[in-house]
Amino acid sequence: MSTDLNSNAGDNVQTDSQQSRSKTAVADPAVTADPAAPSVSAGSAAPHDAVTSPAKMSRESVTIITTLLVATFVVILNETIMNVALQRLMVDLRVDAPTVQWLSTGFMLTMAVVIPTTGFILQRLSTRAVFMLAMGLFSGGTLLAALAPGFVVLLFARIIQAGGTAIMLPLLMTTILTLVPLQRRGAVMGNVSIAISVAPALGPTVSGFILEHFSWRFMFVFVLPIALVALAIGAKYLTNIGEKEKNPLDFLSVLLTIPAFGGLVYGLSQIGGGHGGQAGPGAAAIAALVIGVVSLLAFVLRQLQLQKADAPLLDLRAFNFRMFTISVLLLVVAMIALFGAVILLPLYLQEIRGLKSLETGLALLPGGLAMGLLGPFIGRLFDKVGPLPLTVTGSIMMVLALWQFSMLNAESPVAWIVALHVGLSLGLALLFTPAFTTGLNPLPPHLYSHGSAIMSTLQQVAGAAGTALLVSVFAAVSLGSGVVAGMQAAFLTAAALAVVAVVLSLMMRKTAGAGTHGH
Repeated sequence: MSTDLNSNAGDNVQTDSQQSRSKTAVADPAVTADPAAPSVSAGSAAPHDAVTSPAKMSRESVTIITTLLVATFVVILNETIMNVALQRLMVDLRVDAPTVQWLSTGFMLTMAVVIPTTGFILQRLSTRAVFMLAMGLFSGGTLLAALAPGFVVLLFARIIQAGGTAIMLPLLMTTILTLVPLQRRGAVMGNVSIAISVAPALGPTVSGFILEHFSWRFMFVFVLPIALVALAIGAKYLTNIGEKEKNPLDFLSVLLTIPAFGGLVYGLSQIGGGHGGQAGPGAAAIAALVIGVVSLLAFVLRQLQLQKADAPLLDLRAFNFRMFTISVLLLVVAMIALFGAVILLPLYLQEIRGLKSLETGLALLPGGLAMGLLGPFIGRLFDKVGPLPLTVTGSIMMVLALWQFSMLNAESPVAWIVALHVGLSLGLALLFTPAFTTGLNPLPPHLYSHGSAIMSTLQQVAGAAGTALLVSVFAAVSLGSGVVAGMQAAFLTAAALAVVAVVLSLMMRKTAGAGTHGH
């Protein structure tokens, strides 16, 4: 570990001519045709001064990041747009509830399996090639979904979409780390929260509106033009920045990701799949979890073995950096709370309060908008004050909001529920941007893509785990004490978990760039 840090520190000591070339590589990517010019591709080991030197970003860098932000917004919007439509699809496609659920489960499983490979993909291909692959898959899947004659084709289309979606967020994160000066990363990462927060919040509202006036196919018809415009802009303006690495692909690692991450997410999603009538998880869910845990252990051992030859599929040396580990744990707890609220609140509003799907979407919209639109402001604040005051405030707000949710009953005013959801959303906004930025900042450039992939993978697993845990608590308590008591118990469990986030937040410290800071 100390050897890695010493070599990283050495990367920062460069001649003036090397520094000027590296700045030119960011401002005008075409110059990287010169083999002597340092690489600054998203995913390759770029010299650190390419990231931190100029306090001002070039116009090309701004264009690249804006294009990726728009594309990420579209793919994440698509991820949540389907949930409200499952009831309609059961009727139109003549399938039962367990079958139609595969449109969400299949999407989630594909994401869980593909994301761990993105660290390798981002290092092997250029930024442009990865973007074209991601948006090409997503656009093709969206077109196929809009034209799907039946359920099987629609499921296949959703899996293709998920393949593109899985690549976009790690690509965006890695590109920001590569192109954005250290002093401005918080502000730019704050913009990422618009894509991560506003898109899921808009999903149910947009799909509720579409389903009220049009066929379900228009959910994909609506998304397709935006995806194609993002693809066209990327094709025109995204440039190949730097050289790709030549690490070989370890097929055993790829094979292990399927039962490891697929098994975990599937098992957890089956436990949290709303089987309220069952006394406990089914045999299939338990078998999937056992296979997932065993395969994950084998995957980790394989990566540790491959790290000796510097050729892992997912480089776990990112965990050698203390702030990365703490930030990842904080994000995992926050995602469990967020996904729990995303599942439980619509359930409460529809089953206990009798709201329709569009009304539910509109009730949850202010919170999502508040979380996303405050992101850039929180990012700029982070650049000035560091993570500690923001994450501590955010985690305390999260605990208080979830505790208040646990006191809701059948007569609680909807306006109070909306206000609490806005409070929870603001708390999460104060956590997400600082956690992403603080965690990824200290990594050396060759770990950027792997750190982004680890964060995205664990977010998927945490989301599935949060849903499974809270829905299971809800179902178990509801059987004996009624739906309201089940809802209160689930939110109280979420509040208790959120206390862990307060402890982790107190450990957050401002991180410098790689080579400047220990671990």
